[in-house]
Amino acid sequence: MALNNTYDARLQQETALGAGVQILLLALIGTAIGMGPAGWLTGLAFAIATWAVLSRALHRSRLRSFGAANRVTLGRATLVGGVTALVADSFQSSPPVSLFVGLTAVALILDGVDGKVARRTGTSTPLGARFDMEVDAFLILVLSVYVSTQLGPWVLLIGGMRYVFVAAARIWPWLNAALPPSTARKTVAALQGVLLLLAGADLLPYAASFGVAALALGLLVWSFGRDVLWLYRTSQVSATSARRQMRELVAR
Repeated sequence: MALNNTYDARLQQETALGAGVQILLLALIGTAIGMGPAGWLTGLAFAIATWAVLSRALHRSRLRSFGAANRVTLGRATLVGGVTALVADSFQSSPPVSLFVGLTAVALILDGVDGKVARRTGTSTPLGARFDMEVDAFLILVLSVYVSTQLGPWVLLIGGMRYVFVAAARIWPWLNAALPPSTARKTVAALQGVLLLLAGADLLPYAASFGVAALALGLLVWSFGRDVLWLYRTSQVSATSARRQMRELVAR
């Protein structure tokens, strides 16, 4: 029991350090651009929420080590917190495009690092995969909010689609079934952040930015639609098989 408490304490120290680095990043951003109350409050709320949720998840998972891959993901979450603060502050004043693009670009690049680190070190865990996925999803949500202020509220469909899927799975449990690995799904997911960043970076004419965001939404609708259809068909096959087995048992 004492050993488990020691490991748990170390893990909590890792998450607390992550929250501290997040606050330090907010302080640097706030000093550099004169960030307003909305940015500060949103950034601090993100830091506290990340620390609380991750601490609870680590305690439940009973991991013995935080792991290098999770540290990379935590660093990426810190950058996402900075982007979130900038987006919240943008409703009062436009953030420096270079800072917004820089933080977002590094966060997107690191998205391909934590998975490789986990595989090379043999430290892949369900918690690490879920942590990585949630950070990705939240960054896409934040970017869609930012781009929606330029192109219209329809862009919010990009960031909200994953959360709608999760909510729908509570009503239709068959949506919770495991999906087969798919390179296409991974590619579409990776492109969302890149395309949204390109659409929101003020590098393209309005029509081109609109087209880029529309492409991102179209790819996402196709990917989610394909997966939902596969899950539905699989659930129907499983239900038919279960009914057949039940009839055979009754017949005996």
